[in-house]
Amino acid sequence: MTQKELCPRLSKAMDLIGKRWIGLILYDLLDGPRRFNQIQSSLPISGRLLSERLKELEKEGIVERHVHTEIPIRVEYQLTDKGMSLESTIRAIEKWSKEWL
Repeated sequence: MTQKELCPRLSKAMDLIGKRWIGLILYDLLDGPRRFNQIQSSLPISGRLLSERLKELEKEGIVERHVHTEIPIRVEYQLTDKGMSLESTIRAIEKWSKEWL
């Protein structure tokens, strides 16, 4: 892989993960499937913005949405294998922030 190929990919990754709330949403989902309200209550984020961010992550194949057809309908979000592959990166950032910030 040449530097020209790496830079656009790195740039895309940083644009996605560096987007406001994305990292914290991913961090929250590391503990397993969560309902929309659980994610929203753990972060100071509006429902509209959380929905937008979850759709972005779903489009990228990082998060999957499961609709459980029960009454009332239950919707859960969880990390895909692609999303779980970010765990070591997120944990490293967490460790760095505890040490340096």
